Amino acid sequence: MSIMGLKKKQPKTFKVKVITMDAEMEFSCEVKWKGKDLFDLVCRTIGLRETWFFGLRYIVKDTYAWLKMEKRVLDQEVPKEDPITFHFLAKFYPEKVEEELVQEITQHLFFLQVKKQILDEEIYCSPEASVLLASYAVQAKYGDYDPNFHKPGFLAQDELLPKRVLKQYQMTADMWEEKITAWYAEHRGITRDEAEMEYLKIAQDLEMYGVNYFPITQNKKDTDLLLGVDALGLHIYIPDNKLSSKKSFAWSGIRNISYSEKEFTIKPLDKKAEVFKFYSSQLRVNKLILQLCIGNHDLFMRRRKVDSIEVQQMKAQAREEKARKKMERQRLAREKKLREEAERAKEDLERRLYQLQDESRLANEALIRSEETADLLAEKAQIAEEEAKLLAQKAAEAEQERHRLEVTALKTKEEKRLIEQKMREAELIAVKLVEDSERRLTTTSYSTHPPADVGDLNLESGSFKFDFKDTDMKRLSMEIERERVEYMEKSKHLQEQLKELKTEIEALKLEERHANMGISTNETMKFDENTYSPLSNLNLQSVTAKTQVAFLEEL
Repeated sequence: MSIMGLKKKQPKTFKVKVITMDAEMEFSCEVKWKGKDLFDLVCRTIGLRETWFFGLRYIVKDTYAWLKMEKRVLDQEVPKEDPITFHFLAKFYPEKVEEELVQEITQHLFFLQVKKQILDEEIYCSPEASVLLASYAVQAKYGDYDPNFHKPGFLAQDELLPKRVLKQYQMTADMWEEKITAWYAEHRGITRDEAEMEYLKIAQDLEMYGVNYFPITQNKKDTDLLLGVDALGLHIYIPDNKLSSKKSFAWSGIRNISYSEKEFTIKPLDKKAEVFKFYSSQLRVNKLILQLCIGNHDLFMRRRKVDSIEVQQMKAQAREEKARKKMERQRLAREKKLREEAERAKEDLERRLYQLQDESRLANEALIRSEETADLLAEKAQIAEEEAKLLAQKAAEAEQERHRLEVTALKTKEEKRLIEQKMREAELIAVKLVEDSERRLTTTSYSTHPPADVGDLNLESGSFKFDFKDTDMKRLSMEIERERVEYMEKSKHLQEQLKELKTEIEALKLEERHANMGISTNETMKFDENTYSPLSNLNLQSVTAKTQVAFLEEL
C-alpha cells in the first residue's frame, strides 16, 4: 500500500480548546464527531460523572449558545476559528445542592462558577452575605486560619467581594480583610469540600441564583419584560427588578410550552387558567429559551422520581468516599493532635531544659559569688579579729590610763589640800606681819616725838653719853617716814598679791570640776608651779618685811 493511500484513510480532525472554571484543555476531534462525543471526552478527562448539569457553551453573534449533543460539532453555528473555543459550564442548577451534588468535582465546579457570577454581579448578594461567602471561599483556598502564617495583607491579591459592595461603603481594603478574617477564623476544622458546600448552600438562597434572563414582550409593541428560567419554573420580571418576579409558573403547574417563530405560549395545567403568551424577537434566543425550559423541566421531573441505578451507585460511592475521607480526616486529626501534643511536650521539655540550664548557670554564678563572699567574709572576720585584739589592747591601755589618771587625780587633790593649807598659813603670817608692822610703826612714831619743853636729852649708860641735835632728829624722822611709806606700799602690794592668789585658787577649783580624766602630768606640774609662784613671792616679800622691821627695831 502506498503512502498516499495511508494518508487518504486517516480521518480529518479539527482542534478544540475547552475552558473549565479552573483549567484549559485542547483536544483533537474528528470531523464527524457529534457534540456528545466532545462532551463525553471532556467529562472523562476531568473525571465528571454528573454530566446532566453541564454543557459546552460558545459565543455566536454577540450571544451565547449551547452545543447540541445530537448534531455534529461542525454542523452547528460554532465559531470559525482554530482552535474552536468552548466553555465547560453548568447549564442547569440543582434545587438543593447538598442533596443533588454528589461528586466533589461537580461541587467544586459549581462553587467556582457561582463565585464568579457573584463577583461579576450576575447574582446580587448583600454586603453581609458577601463577607460571609468570602470567608468560606478563603477557608476553601487556605485551610484553617493560622495567625502566625496568615499575616495582615495575605488576602490583598484575592478577589473576594463584588465591586458594588466595595464602592458602597467607605472602607479600605485592610478593613474589609479584617472583617473577612474575623469570619474566616471561626471556620477552623472545615475541609475544602465542606467550605465549598457551605458557600453553595448560602448562594442557592439568593434570588438570582441559577436564573437565566431573556428580554421579552407580552405583546408585539411592548419591550419591558424579562423572562427568567431556573430549576423551579418560569418567572416574569420587569427590567428594573430582577429580584422579585411579577408572575411565576412552576414546572409542576405547566402543561405545555410551545413557540411559533417569535411567539411563546405557556399553557397551565389548570385548563381554567389563562394561557400566557410572550414574544422574543431573535430566533436563536427562542431556541435557547426552549432548550433551557426542556432541560430544567426534565430535571425537575427527574428529582421527583426514584434515582436511577447509576445515580444510586454514585451516591453510594460518594457516601463511602465521604466516610473514608472522614475517617482519614479523623486519623489525620488524631495524628495532628498527637504531633501537636508531642511538639508541645518537646517545646515544654526544651523550655524546661533551657530553664534548668538558666537555673544551673545562675546557681553556678551564685556559688561563685558565695565563694567570693565567703573569702571576703573570712578576710573581714580576720580583720575584725585583729581589730578586736587591737581594741582589747587599747581598752587595757585605756584602763591603765584611767587608773593612772585616778591616782594622779588623788595626788592632785592632796597637793591642792596642802596648797590651800599653806595658803591659809601664809595669810595668817601676812596678817600677823601687817599687825606687827602697824603696831611697831605706832610705837616708833610715839618715841620719835618728845615733849615740847625738853631741849636736850642726855642718855647715860654707865660712862657713855649721847647727845641728839635738831638736824639729826629731822633727818631721822624723814628716813623713818620714808621707810614707813615704802613699807605701806609694799604691804599694799602684798595685799594685792594675796587677792590674786585667792582668785587663782578659785579658778583652779572651777577648772578641776570640769577637767577630763586625761589631764596630763605636765599640766598638773605647771598648775603646781603657778600655784607655788605667788607663795614664793609672798615668802620673799615676808622676808623683806621682817628685814625692815628688824631695821626699825635697831633704830
